[in-house]
Amino acid sequence: MTAKKRIAVVLSGCGVFDGAEIHESVLTLLAIDQAGANYQCFAPDVAQAHVINHLTGDVADEERNVLVESARIARGEVKNLTEYDAKDFDAIVFPGGFGAAKNLCTFAFKGPECEVEASVERAIVQTREACKPIGALCISPALMAKVLGAVEVTIGNDSDTAAGIEKMGATHKDTSHGEVIVDESAKLITTPCYMLDATISQIASGATAVVKKVLELS
Repeated sequence: MTAKKRIAVVLSGCGVFDGAEIHESVLTLLAIDQAGANYQCFAPDVAQAHVINHLTGDVADEERNVLVESARIARGEVKNLTEYDAKDFDAIVFPGGFGAAKNLCTFAFKGPECEVEASVERAIVQTREACKPIGALCISPALMAKVLGAVEVTIGNDSDTAAGIEKMGATHKDTSHGEVIVDESAKLITTPCYMLDATISQIASGATAVVKKVLELS
Protein backbone atom coordinates (compact mmCIF):
# COMPACT_ATOMS: atom_id res chain seq x y z
CA MET A 1 0.00 0.00 0.00
CA THR A 2 1.35 3.44 -0.98
CA ALA A 3 1.96 5.76 1.96
CA LYS A 4 -0.03 8.97 2.04
CA LYS A 5 1.84 12.12 1.11
CA ARG A 6 2.57 14.50 3.98
CA ILE A 7 2.10 18.24 3.60
CA ALA A 8 3.34 20.83 6.10
CA VAL A 9 1.05 23.84 6.49
CA VAL A 10 2.53 27.00 8.02
CA LEU A 11 0.11 29.21 9.92
CA SER A 12 0.71 32.77 11.13
CA GLY A 13 -1.83 33.17 13.92
CA CYS A 14 -5.62 33.19 13.75
CA GLY A 15 -7.57 35.93 11.99
CA VAL A 16 -7.23 37.77 8.71
CA PHE A 17 -6.02 41.13 10.05
CA ASP A 18 -3.29 39.94 12.42
CA GLY A 19 -2.80 36.23 11.69
CA ALA A 20 -3.60 33.46 9.26
CA GLU A 21 -6.71 33.91 7.12
CA ILE A 22 -9.09 31.32 8.57
CA HIS A 23 -10.98 30.42 5.38
CA GLU A 24 -7.76 30.00 3.40
CA SER A 25 -6.21 27.92 6.16
CA VAL A 26 -9.14 25.59 6.76
CA LEU A 27 -9.88 25.15 3.06
CA THR A 28 -6.23 24.29 2.44
CA LEU A 29 -6.42 21.62 5.14
CA LEU A 30 -9.68 20.34 3.64
CA ALA A 31 -8.20 20.19 0.15
CA ILE A 32 -5.22 18.20 1.43
CA ASP A 33 -7.49 15.74 3.22
CA GLN A 34 -9.85 15.38 0.25
CA ALA A 35 -6.85 14.69 -1.99
CA GLY A 36 -5.96 11.72 0.20
CA ALA A 37 -2.89 13.29 1.82
CA ASN A 38 -2.02 14.09 5.44
CA TYR A 39 -1.10 17.47 6.90
CA GLN A 40 0.82 18.79 9.87
CA CYS A 41 0.41 22.40 10.94
CA PHE A 42 3.38 24.49 12.03
CA ALA A 43 3.82 28.07 13.24
CA PRO A 44 6.70 30.13 14.62
CA ASP A 45 6.79 30.55 18.38
CA VAL A 46 6.96 34.37 18.34
CA ALA A 47 4.89 37.32 19.47
CA GLN A 48 2.37 38.72 17.01
CA ALA A 49 3.25 42.09 15.52
CA HIS A 50 0.05 43.39 17.11
CA VAL A 51 -3.50 42.31 17.87
CA ILE A 52 -6.47 43.58 15.85
CA ASN A 53 -10.06 43.71 17.10
CA HIS A 54 -11.70 41.99 14.12
CA LEU A 55 -15.07 43.56 14.91
CA THR A 56 -13.89 47.18 14.87
CA GLY A 57 -10.58 46.97 12.99
CA ASP A 58 -8.81 48.78 15.83
CA VAL A 59 -5.48 47.76 17.33
CA ALA A 60 -6.10 46.14 20.72
CA ASP A 61 -3.94 46.77 23.77
CA GLU A 62 -2.89 43.15 24.30
CA GLU A 63 -0.25 40.65 23.26
CA ARG A 64 -0.65 37.23 21.62
CA ASN A 65 1.67 34.47 20.47
CA VAL A 66 1.62 33.22 16.86
CA LEU A 67 2.03 29.55 17.77
CA VAL A 68 -0.65 29.71 20.48
CA GLU A 69 -3.11 31.51 18.20
CA SER A 70 -2.42 29.09 15.32
CA ALA A 71 -3.46 26.25 17.63
CA ARG A 72 -7.02 27.61 17.39
CA ILE A 73 -7.14 26.70 13.69
CA ALA A 74 -5.17 23.47 14.10
CA ARG A 75 -7.34 22.29 17.03
CA GLY A 76 -4.20 22.13 19.12
CA GLU A 77 -2.30 19.96 16.64
CA VAL A 78 0.42 22.44 15.72
CA LYS A 79 4.19 22.28 16.09
CA ASN A 80 6.84 24.94 16.50
CA LEU A 81 8.22 25.69 13.04
CA THR A 82 11.74 25.09 14.35
CA GLU A 83 10.79 21.38 14.38
CA TYR A 84 10.11 21.32 10.63
CA ASP A 85 12.43 19.13 8.57
CA ALA A 86 11.89 19.02 4.80
CA LYS A 87 12.95 15.37 4.61
CA ASP A 88 9.85 14.38 6.59
CA PHE A 89 7.39 16.04 4.20
CA ASP A 90 6.50 15.97 0.52
CA ALA A 91 5.67 19.69 0.31
CA ILE A 92 4.94 22.82 2.34
CA VAL A 93 2.03 25.29 1.98
CA PHE A 94 1.60 28.82 3.33
CA PRO A 95 -1.98 30.19 3.62
CA GLY A 96 -2.35 33.96 3.57
CA GLY A 97 -3.81 36.57 5.87
CA PHE A 98 -2.00 39.65 7.17
CA GLY A 99 -0.12 37.40 9.59
CA ALA A 100 1.96 36.15 6.67
CA ALA A 101 3.04 39.75 6.02
CA LYS A 102 3.21 40.87 9.67
CA ASN A 103 4.35 37.83 11.68
CA LEU A 104 6.14 35.57 9.19
CA CYS A 105 7.83 38.61 7.68
CA THR A 106 7.40 42.39 7.87
CA PHE A 107 6.27 43.06 4.29
CA ALA A 108 3.08 44.76 5.56
CA PHE A 109 5.21 47.35 7.38
CA LYS A 110 8.42 47.64 5.34
CA GLY A 111 7.51 46.43 1.84
CA PRO A 112 10.51 45.18 -0.17
CA GLU A 113 12.85 46.08 2.71
CA CYS A 114 11.13 43.56 4.96
CA GLU A 115 12.78 40.97 7.21
CA VAL A 116 11.75 37.30 7.40
CA GLU A 117 11.33 35.44 10.71
CA ALA A 118 14.26 33.03 11.11
CA SER A 119 12.35 29.73 11.32
CA VAL A 120 10.20 30.73 8.35
CA GLU A 121 13.21 31.52 6.18
CA ARG A 122 14.86 28.26 7.23
CA ALA A 123 11.76 26.23 6.30
CA ILE A 124 11.45 27.83 2.87
CA VAL A 125 15.15 27.52 2.04
CA GLN A 126 15.33 23.93 3.29
CA THR A 127 12.30 22.93 1.22
CA ARG A 128 13.71 24.62 -1.89
CA GLU A 129 17.09 22.93 -1.42
CA ALA A 130 15.29 19.58 -1.09
CA CYS A 131 13.57 20.29 -4.46
CA LYS A 132 10.15 19.86 -2.89
CA PRO A 133 7.06 21.92 -3.81
CA ILE A 134 6.03 25.09 -2.01
CA GLY A 135 2.48 26.46 -2.16
CA ALA A 136 1.64 30.06 -1.25
CA LEU A 137 -1.79 31.68 -1.08
CA CYS A 138 -2.93 35.31 -0.97
CA ILE A 139 -0.10 37.61 0.27
CA SER A 140 2.27 34.72 1.08
CA PRO A 141 3.89 34.89 -2.39
CA ALA A 142 5.52 38.16 -1.21
CA LEU A 143 7.30 36.09 1.41
CA MET A 144 8.53 33.72 -1.32
CA ALA A 145 9.80 36.64 -3.37
CA LYS A 146 11.84 37.91 -0.42
CA VAL A 147 13.39 34.54 0.40
CA LEU A 148 13.73 32.98 -3.07
CA GLY A 149 14.26 36.07 -5.23
CA ALA A 150 13.94 35.37 -8.95
CA VAL A 151 10.74 33.32 -8.95
CA GLU A 152 7.44 33.74 -10.79
CA VAL A 153 4.42 34.38 -8.55
CA THR A 154 0.96 35.93 -8.36
CA ILE A 155 -0.99 37.88 -5.76
CA GLY A 156 -3.83 38.61 -8.20
CA ASN A 157 -3.76 42.03 -9.85
CA ASP A 158 -2.94 44.63 -7.18
CA SER A 159 -0.36 46.82 -8.91
CA ASP A 160 1.23 48.29 -5.77
CA THR A 161 1.79 44.89 -4.14
CA ALA A 162 3.00 43.45 -7.44
CA ALA A 163 5.51 46.29 -7.76
CA GLY A 164 6.83 45.56 -4.27
CA ILE A 165 7.22 41.90 -5.16
CA GLU A 166 9.13 42.73 -8.33
CA LYS A 167 11.47 45.03 -6.35
CA MET A 168 12.50 41.90 -4.45
CA GLY A 169 13.55 40.24 -7.69
CA ALA A 170 10.49 38.14 -8.50
CA THR A 171 8.27 38.29 -11.58
CA HIS A 172 4.56 38.90 -11.01
CA LYS A 173 1.77 37.54 -13.21
CA ASP A 174 -1.81 38.82 -12.97
CA THR A 175 -4.42 36.16 -12.22
CA SER A 176 -8.07 35.80 -11.26
CA HIS A 177 -10.05 33.51 -8.98
CA GLY A 178 -8.86 29.92 -8.75
CA GLU A 179 -5.93 30.47 -11.10
CA VAL A 180 -2.42 29.45 -10.16
CA ILE A 181 1.03 30.44 -11.34
CA VAL A 182 3.50 27.59 -11.38
CA ASP A 183 7.23 28.27 -11.36
CA GLU A 184 8.34 24.83 -12.51
CA SER A 185 12.03 25.34 -11.78
CA ALA A 186 11.38 26.42 -8.18
CA LYS A 187 8.39 24.09 -7.73
CA LEU A 188 6.51 27.12 -6.41
CA ILE A 189 2.72 27.34 -6.82
CA THR A 190 0.86 30.57 -5.97
CA THR A 191 -2.74 31.82 -6.13
CA PRO A 192 -4.39 35.14 -5.11
CA CYS A 193 -7.34 34.06 -2.90
CA TYR A 194 -8.42 37.06 -0.76
CA MET A 195 -5.98 39.41 -2.48
CA LEU A 196 -8.99 39.62 -4.80
CA ASP A 197 -12.57 40.42 -3.79
CA ALA A 198 -13.64 36.79 -3.40
CA THR A 199 -16.38 34.49 -2.14
CA ILE A 200 -15.58 31.55 0.08
CA SER A 201 -16.26 29.22 -2.86
CA GLN A 202 -13.63 31.06 -4.90
CA ILE A 203 -11.19 30.67 -2.01
CA ALA A 204 -11.90 26.95 -2.01
CA SER A 205 -11.14 26.82 -5.75
CA GLY A 206 -7.79 28.52 -5.25
CA ALA A 207 -6.77 26.38 -2.28
CA THR A 208 -7.78 23.21 -4.09
CA ALA A 209 -5.86 24.22 -7.22
CA VAL A 210 -2.68 24.90 -5.21
CA VAL A 211 -2.92 21.62 -3.30
CA LYS A 212 -3.59 19.65 -6.49
CA LYS A 213 -0.50 21.07 -8.20
CA VAL A 214 1.64 20.72 -5.08
CA LEU A 215 0.78 17.03 -4.93
CA GLU A 216 1.41 16.58 -8.65
CA LEU A 217 4.91 18.02 -8.29
CA SER A 218 5.76 16.17 -5.08
